[in-house]
Amino acid sequence: MSTSTNNSTTEQLPDHFSDRFEALENRIDTLEAELERKDDRLADLEQECNRLEKRTATLKERVADFESEPTRLENMAEAALKKATANKERVSELQSRELEKGAHLLEETVDVHTVDVADGRLERLMKDDGNAYYRVPKSADPLDPSGNVSLAYGDLLPIQQLARMDEEMRHSAANALPTRLAAKLWKARVDDTVGDNPWNTGCKDVDEYVKASDLKHWIRRQESGISETYAKKLVSRVIDAVLDLSKNRLAVRKRTERKNGLEYIERRLVLPADTAIPGESGPRTADDGDPKTGGVHG
Repeated sequence: MSTSTNNSTTEQLPDHFSDRFEALENRIDTLEAELERKDDRLADLEQECNRLEKRTATLKERVADFESEPTRLENMAEAALKKATANKERVSELQSRELEKGAHLLEETVDVHTVDVADGRLERLMKDDGNAYYRVPKSADPLDPSGNVSLAYGDLLPIQQLARMDEEMRHSAANALPTRLAAKLWKARVDDTVGDNPWNTGCKDVDEYVKASDLKHWIRRQESGISETYAKKLVSRVIDAVLDLSKNRLAVRKRTERKNGLEYIERRLVLPADTAIPGESGPRTADDGDPKTGGVHG
C-alpha cells in the first residue's frame, strides 16, 4: 500500500484510531531498534565467549605447566645436590692429600668431619697473618726434596693447583685441552717423576724456558692422534693458558735462532729468575719460628 493510501486511510480514521495507529507504528519502530541492539549485543557476547574459551584453554595449559614445575624443580635440586656432594667429596679428598703432604689450610675452608688423614687428627694453629689454619699434627711447613715449601692449597697459583691434581680430577676441573696441557707442562717442570720434560735450564735473567718448537712436539707426545698442524695451533693456546694460570709470573720472549745456516725467530716461554713462585723458595732462615698451635681435632 502506498504512502498516499496510508495517509488517506489514516486521515479517514477517527482521531482516537489515528493516534492508536501512530502509537503502534512508533512501538514497532522502537521494538525493531531494540531487537537490532540485542542482536548486536548477542554478537558481542558470542565474540567474548569465544575469547574466554580460548583464554580458558590457555590457562588450562599453564596450569598443567605449573603442576609439572615442582617435579622439574625437584629434579634440578636433586641434580644440584648430587653435584655439590660430588664436588665436596673431591675437595675433601684433595684437602686430605694436601694435609698429609704437610700443607696448612685455612680453618674456614676445612670441614674437619670430611677430611681423611692419618689417625683422623688435625691440629689448629694461628699464624702471623692472624688467620687460623689446620694441619696434620707437627707438620710445620715441611720442605720437599727439591727444597720447595709445601703451602696451603689456597696459597698456590691456579696452575700449581691444577698440576697437583690427578688426571681425573684435572679433567673435571678444566674442560679446555689447553688448560690441562698447561697444568701438565707445569708439572713436568717441577716433578722429576714425570719424565717427559721439555723445559731447559736458562742463564742470566732466565731460570727456565721451553721453546715453542719443543712444546709442539711435547704436545703431540702427550695427546695421541693430534696432527702437527693442530699441535702448532695448540702451542699458542697452551702458552696463553700458562700465562693466565700463573697470573703472568711467566713471560714470552722471542730469540733469534739459527738452523741449517738460516736465522729464524723462535718464541720461548720463560720463567724469569726474579719471579716469585709460591712455595718455590729456599729453606727458611734460622729466625723463622714455628707458628703457634692450638687444639688438636680428631
